[in-house]
Amino acid sequence: MATSDFYEVLDPRFGRLFNGNAQVDKLWTGCRWAEGPAYFAAGQYLVWSDIPNDRMMRYDETDGSVSVFRQPAGNTNGHTLDRQGRLVSCEHGGRRVSRTEHDGTVVTVVDRFEGKRLNSPNDVVVKSDDSIWFTDPTYGIDSDYEGNKAESEIGACYVYRVDRATGSITPVVTDMVRPNGLAFSRDEKQLYVADTGLTHGAAHAKHIKVYDVGADGTLSGGREFAACTAGLFDGFRLDTDGRIWTSAGDGVHCYDPDGTLIGKVKVPEVVANVCFGGPKRNILYICGTTSLYAVRLMVSGHRTY
Repeated sequence: MATSDFYEVLDPRFGRLFNGNAQVDKLWTGCRWAEGPAYFAAGQYLVWSDIPNDRMMRYDETDGSVSVFRQPAGNTNGHTLDRQGRLVSCEHGGRRVSRTEHDGTVVTVVDRFEGKRLNSPNDVVVKSDDSIWFTDPTYGIDSDYEGNKAESEIGACYVYRVDRATGSITPVVTDMVRPNGLAFSRDEKQLYVADTGLTHGAAHAKHIKVYDVGADGTLSGGREFAACTAGLFDGFRLDTDGRIWTSAGDGVHCYDPDGTLIGKVKVPEVVANVCFGGPKRNILYICGTTSLYAVRLMVSGHRTY
């Protein structure tokens, strides 16, 4: 196959980020909606969500095997690891952010704001001060497909910050229709957040915004970083040079830190989320609609734990 079968170069800067001989490999298929990959370096395995099937899957890098990690799983969506190596998960069904302890116990981090149940936490990141930041759109309560149909008790969709010391929960972004994927810049001075509001009306957004992060955890600004040119942005990650590798309708889009779309990794399914893994963190794992894909890049992912 030709290089153009797997990559689309839109700017010369993208050409040095991949090896033309490196194919996009389909590792496994059989999901209904694959999402939320998280990589465990110590065990050389990846965990991801199959939301409608209410299970979490596990891919073992050492032998290529795939197994069920947990079922039922609370219709988990996004995952990340905290600084102690514990899995932090967004549950649509449980309407909570949960954490899996080292002994396997699953505990609730937060499930309410001002006494009201959260909508359906979607994606999550952990800052270096151990605070937990997550998005809370309504996708898990809009129908029974990805969770349990219900009315929103809060009546809005926010991005929240959970304080490590007190456990208090604070809305930090309140101007989005459906906040979705999120990630900090390498120095944590900026927070990128995707808004997939287009799913709830043609007049709504399909972009990533970037906010300035204050020393006290408050956000300011909120300018558009990029508008999606194919489908919708969902989950994304940064590499060690600050480029954003984000899901889209036709694969993975790569954005330079200056906001330029410089290239694409072509995937034959709608992509929901990505994660860097491998011993050198240069394997980009890709959750397509029904399948798990991977591509070896010439750059490595930014380590956040």
